[in-house]
Amino acid sequence: MPSRGVIVLCVSLGALTLSWLAWHVSSRRQLTEALVPTITKQPIAFANHTFDPAAPPAGMPPLVPGENAECDSEFLSNASVRGEPQQTDATHATITVTQVNMTLQLNINVWVPTGVTQHVIDHEEGHRQISEYYYQTADKLAERIAAKYMGRQFEITGPDLGAESSKMLQQLANNITDEYSRELNPEPTQLLYDAFTDHSRNEVVVKDAVAHALKNTAIESTQPPTNTGN
Repeated sequence: MPSRGVIVLCVSLGALTLSWLAWHVSSRRQLTEALVPTITKQPIAFANHTFDPAAPPAGMPPLVPGENAECDSEFLSNASVRGEPQQTDATHATITVTQVNMTLQLNINVWVPTGVTQHVIDHEEGHRQISEYYYQTADKLAERIAAKYMGRQFEITGPDLGAESSKMLQQLANNITDEYSRELNPEPTQLLYDAFTDHSRNEVVVKDAVAHALKNTAIESTQPPTNTGN
């Protein structure tokens, strides 16, 4: 073949390769953008309970020392991840995440002793309001976390690629729910609320205490501890 023909052929093949690469990258980007996680946020399940302090029911969580009532908030999440495997040889494959489904739930149980004052009941109501505040945007948080996994690829190896694939997808689902729990985390706000109200022992108005806790948790949790030593 004349040298000119070789040059033209090489240039054509190079242009074809670049076009394929550009199409491949563009197609993967469009696929990733088209994939969105599915988030289902269940309604809040709330229940109020009264109990005899001398004989607490078996299903009641233990009270914190110094407390005579409790608001037990349980944030639950369940995730399932699906992926498309691409086998490269007998013991290696690549999984592309194609679907993430998450279901969110908040269960709140308020436990107050019989004959308790309204002030204590109001205090536990404040804990409930804080939990519900965090749950308001829990689906947005879950969507942001799950979206990071959509379209990502993960390598698996082993003699049983089917089992390794299932193991990888389950691990990814666990990672998603763990990250959701870490980032949601209303506990610092609940603790600040208790500190501000002295566990309902002072006369701070519940509405003001809730607002203070929600506003100042991030600020106070980043402040260095005060040196109280002599």
